[in-house]
Amino acid sequence: MGFDLEWLRSQLPGRRIEWHDAIPSTMIEASRLASTGVPSGTVVGAEEQTAGRGRHGRSWHSEPGLGLYVSLILRRQYAPAALPVVTLALGLATQEAILKATSLACDLRWPNDVLLHSRKCAGILTQLESSTPSSAIIAGIGINVNHSSFPLELNGIATSLRMAGGAVYSRERLLGELLTSVDTYCDLLETEGRGPIIETFARASSFVSGRRVSVDQDGTELRGTTAGLNDSGFLMLRCDDGTHSVIVAGGVRPCS
Repeated sequence: MGFDLEWLRSQLPGRRIEWHDAIPSTMIEASRLASTGVPSGTVVGAEEQTAGRGRHGRSWHSEPGLGLYVSLILRRQYAPAALPVVTLALGLATQEAILKATSLACDLRWPNDVLLHSRKCAGILTQLESSTPSSAIIAGIGINVNHSSFPLELNGIATSLRMAGGAVYSRERLLGELLTSVDTYCDLLETEGRGPIIETFARASSFVSGRRVSVDQDGTELRGTTAGLNDSGFLMLRCDDGTHSVIVAGGVRPCS
């Protein structure tokens, strides 16, 4: 089913939305647009990405017409210390939007994964563009919406809203809810700082405290129990060897 762009624009007057049938990556196009000075809140979306990007250069499976593949240009007055928390704010927004649009309650895996039944249904990627006319954050959000299956290598780790909820969902409504929620959480971060976002994320995620996990740190695996988030929004880990680590980045996975 095609994306009803005109309906969405009617629901979001004044919002610039660029939509493509196919594009290598919405992140790349959003970065290009940001360099021309387009306003904050501009959306770049596509029915299909041919070179979709995930964290650490991984690809993002973007089956045509079934998912929500968008990048947002955010020009916000954030203190530099708040930038690591933007990803957490976007995770909260994605979780909230999915709940409102589908009634499906998602978990959040620090720092940027959204899960249903322990499988990934959405991911977030952020990058700072400081060379634009005014600096911008490019926020890429991919949501598996109406996929009924995945390639073999993703079976067991990926799911979609359709697979979890047993229904076909409106991508237009989901995007409308997502943009509203992004505005809400980005406003909160801008006006009240990191604290409320960190506290809300910690409550919304089963991975933040008391969870046995393994963490890939530059090819070295750390194992331990999560012990909350610090004031910067980074994950604290009580390692099995008795040491404590602050996880700034890295893949976090449950373990026994």
